[in-house]
Amino acid sequence: MATRVVDTADVSPDATLGEGTSVWHLAQVREGARLGKNCIVGRGAYIGPGVHLGDNCKLQNYALVYEPATLADGVFIGPAAVLTNDTYPRAINPDGSLKSAHDWEPVGVTIETGAAIGARAVCVAPVTIGAWATVAAGAVVTRDVPAHALVAGVPARRIGWVGEAGVRLEPLDDGGPTVSAEAPDGAAPVPAEAPGLDGGPAATPQRWRCPQTGKVYEDFENTIREVAAE
Repeated sequence: MATRVVDTADVSPDATLGEGTSVWHLAQVREGARLGKNCIVGRGAYIGPGVHLGDNCKLQNYALVYEPATLADGVFIGPAAVLTNDTYPRAINPDGSLKSAHDWEPVGVTIETGAAIGARAVCVAPVTIGAWATVAAGAVVTRDVPAHALVAGVPARRIGWVGEAGVRLEPLDDGGPTVSAEAPDGAAPVPAEAPGLDGGPAATPQRWRCPQTGKVYEDFENTIREVAAE
């Protein structure tokens, strides 16, 4: 399948687009960017110089992906989400002179396989978003996000887990930690001792099931892994 680039898109001749990739109106793909197969770049989206996208990635309208970000296969970037690249942003130097485009060191966001970044979320580099994690709309991520974590808020904190389907995992009542009756913003219950992004392991492993796939997971010390269903 051939690539598709509409007339109003701006794709550098030094960028590489994989087979089946589409770039829509007013999007810009800068020099040295490499996009895998079957990617979709929405209206007004921006991909910076040297950014790498795996296969089957989706950048929704007006998403901004600044260099040197790296996205693995199957990553979703929601509308107007931003992946930053400047730890100490300034327009001028201490002496008042204008900073140039080359007197700072860019740092990137890394997003692993299948992860999703919600609309208008901001990932403040340098951070890594783990495989299959979900960043809720409007969240501001300032620390690494574990695989399968569901994070929300400013700053983002873990409020649950998600499976490969993106559906929130449900706690299994198998003698693990008790489950709180309350959760942020009316969300589904989460373990009473669930840690945030800044640590605090649960007392004992908690088991979870994906309501869509039936897969069972176990979490401990702010990580999660798939286990055999009983």
